[in-house]
Amino acid sequence: MSHPSFVSPDLIRQRFSKAMSDMYREEVPLYGALMALVEQTNRHVLETDPQVASQLNSTGEIQRLDLERHGAIRVGTANELATLARLFAVMGMQPVGYYDLTPAGVPVHSTAFRAVHETALQVSPFRVFTSLLRLELIEDLELRAFAQSVLDQRSIFTPAALNLIDRAERDGGLTESDARHFVEQALETFRWHHSATVSAEQYRKLSAQHRLIADVVAFKGPHINHLTPRTLDIDIVQAQMPAHGITPKAVIEGPPRRQCPILLRQTSFKALDEPIAFTDQTSTHGSHSARFGEIEQRGAALTPKGRALYDRLLNAARDELDDFPNEGNAARYNALMTQHFAEFPDTLEGMRQQELAYFRYFVTEKGRATSDLKSLALDELLDEGFFQVEPLVYEDFLPVSAAGIFQSNLGDAAQSHYGEHSNRQAFEQALGRSTIDELGLYAETQRRSIEQCFEALG
Repeated sequence: MSHPSFVSPDLIRQRFSKAMSDMYREEVPLYGALMALVEQTNRHVLETDPQVASQLNSTGEIQRLDLERHGAIRVGTANELATLARLFAVMGMQPVGYYDLTPAGVPVHSTAFRAVHETALQVSPFRVFTSLLRLELIEDLELRAFAQSVLDQRSIFTPAALNLIDRAERDGGLTESDARHFVEQALETFRWHHSATVSAEQYRKLSAQHRLIADVVAFKGPHINHLTPRTLDIDIVQAQMPAHGITPKAVIEGPPRRQCPILLRQTSFKALDEPIAFTDQTSTHGSHSARFGEIEQRGAALTPKGRALYDRLLNAARDELDDFPNEGNAARYNALMTQHFAEFPDTLEGMRQQELAYFRYFVTEKGRATSDLKSLALDELLDEGFFQVEPLVYEDFLPVSAAGIFQSNLGDAAQSHYGEHSNRQAFEQALGRSTIDELGLYAETQRRSIEQCFEALG
């Protein structure tokens, strides 16, 4: 049981996400322009689409719309990943899902640290997509040993942050003063460093192997490489970005535009080319590109059956495209996605009846005003208007989309093909615990909402 003087982990997470956003906006001014465009777009949608506004109000999503953020970081060692897990635990965040990006040519595997219960998500939905570099995939043994030696010499956490993690674990939480200090110290792990820890030639060799390897190995810490506000219409944002001085990636990752959004759609502006100083440079500087701004539009969480259908349709569209989606084939790719996804039901009732998506159930005013409903089955309660449903928001990520975002910001030429090298066991061993099955979390939330409805009716 939490001590009454301790700050809720959910509030610590909320404060941390705000501090992270403020820091990133200061470090990457273009992110501020992106945030302004997203806020403008969201206001437009809420003013012109009463159905969306009503749905967000009924589910409580409206209160957290401007809190919706995710970030992404990449670490280099098992110890860094395990300590990050402890740091995020102080903020009520657990590792959900396992993502293998090697089939798409990105030498990492990942998880998402986030809150897992719907009440905690309402306070702060902030999540961090966290990737661990696969050093064993570096074929050049000498370069692999060098990368390992560089990573072994760094410490990405401040001593104060480590002490506060220890204190939170020992005492069961943090006081107000400690929580403020924790947010300040934890933020330092994610700050940008203009000075590299390697020479220009060493950086060139790491980058030649894969630009992401250079990004992870060559710096003092895992700078946050992007943050992401949530939009209600990603197509408007994508179209408007150039007019605001922002260059978008060629295609929106994820499912095509639909009346009933599903899973996750993402786009971003291209990574900035930023000056850095190598260890052997005094007056001249090199450059590095890794940090960008991303936008997400979240839809319904899909069941295993729905996800299998999604994966089949996505693979069919990509197989027919027979290329990595890029500026040259963007129009054809979008047409193929629309064509193939016509098979996926585009109504809430259609998805519910076919058990393709997860839903939250509510008792309506009519239901509360009516007695003796115990004889009716769930579908009858819905048909008669005693219950209503809204889709559960997808809180997680899509490996193909994540790889697409990474690749578009590393340059299409950076693709390497590692084949099928999934190793969840090694990732979880480095993490120090098992990752949580995200589909089980949605099923539990849906089950709880149904139970609460029946309890409300007595």
